[in-house]
Amino acid sequence: MKPQEIALAKSGMAALLQGDALAARTTLEKLVATGKPDALSCVALAYACRALKDVAAMNTAIERALALEPRNLRALIFKADRAHEGGDTRTASVFYVTALKAAAALATPPSDAFPTSLPQALEHAQARCNQYAQEFEHFLAAYIAQEVPAASGQSPDVNITGTTSKLVAENSRFAQSLDLLTGKKQRFTQQPRYYYFPELPHIQFFNRADFQWVTALEAQTAAIRDELLEVLKEDNAFKPYVEGTINRPQSDQNGMLNNADWSAFYLWKNGEIVPQNAARCPKTMAAMANIPLTQTGNRSPSVLFSLLRPGAHIPAHCGFVNTRLICHLPLIVPDGCTFRVGNETRTWKEGEVWLFDDTIEHEAWNNSNAVRVILLFEVWRPEITALERKQINAMFAAIDAHSGENPFWDI
Repeated sequence: MKPQEIALAKSGMAALLQGDALAARTTLEKLVATGKPDALSCVALAYACRALKDVAAMNTAIERALALEPRNLRALIFKADRAHEGGDTRTASVFYVTALKAAAALATPPSDAFPTSLPQALEHAQARCNQYAQEFEHFLAAYIAQEVPAASGQSPDVNITGTTSKLVAENSRFAQSLDLLTGKKQRFTQQPRYYYFPELPHIQFFNRADFQWVTALEAQTAAIRDELLEVLKEDNAFKPYVEGTINRPQSDQNGMLNNADWSAFYLWKNGEIVPQNAARCPKTMAAMANIPLTQTGNRSPSVLFSLLRPGAHIPAHCGFVNTRLICHLPLIVPDGCTFRVGNETRTWKEGEVWLFDDTIEHEAWNNSNAVRVILLFEVWRPEITALERKQINAMFAAIDAHSGENPFWDI
């Protein structure tokens, strides 16, 4: 910042500390008009606009702060507070947790001059997270007991006051999964980013012979590819696989965020058919009707054409949940395309399905000069019983029905 800009920032902050919100706003808006504001000045402007009850200007200022510095502690907590005050505890909890994690990663927390000290603001954020955690656990316990009373051993109208693990047999895998979900136990095995189900074998690629539907699907490869080729004729049919949303803190995602190098054309997305896309691919949809896709409301299945552009690399990462397997039916595979799961690297072969555990670290390369496209979908792991599938679906339904985000999930 230039000396004049620094002077505006200091003057605006001083006015804010003196309780003169109008003077603070006037001065800080001059700084913004220069095009060179810093994130902290934008947060101060948001505070001033809040005091003046100008919600639109306040929201604009805080979004500008987060755009300049996505892990600014003040901005994250401010947005979380506003979401909480508006009743959106799902968004609030995510921003509070992000602020706390960002603060924990700092060797020395930054010092700043605000009406409320930063340590006090972080304590406030932690208290809100603790509150959400307690409310979530009680809600989760009661919801599962209501939805799956036979499994829980409780009557539907039971008054739940204990922990989630008391709802089911103490040594059941589902009980262990709830303890892991709520942070009562620590996992040391697979690395799903959200939900870990215990006692599943660690298999990188599964034996395709164990899945009776594979041969029938492979027989439809040519018809599915023909529909894909028609979609590829439209320049904008595919969208980045990793897309950002305003209600979640933005992160780099290893360079994949909004990156068209890895793109998708969804037939099913987050448990719902995408009508306009499905209508273009009736033979593919018909082939999927015979597949035991995961069925978890608002979450799965997802069925998509996954496109990797020439020269692209999908960095090593792990999937969300280990209760499913990811399946690939390769449709267009030029030479130089490889895929690694754990310590095993393979080359796709057009028309040959494989299934793998995506919670084991994996990555992909397209070292060719043409696009690689596969049909990607998800199925239940065969080890998950019918009862456990119902329990898992009830748990995710509880998470979606609850007003706040699961505070135990990593961001």
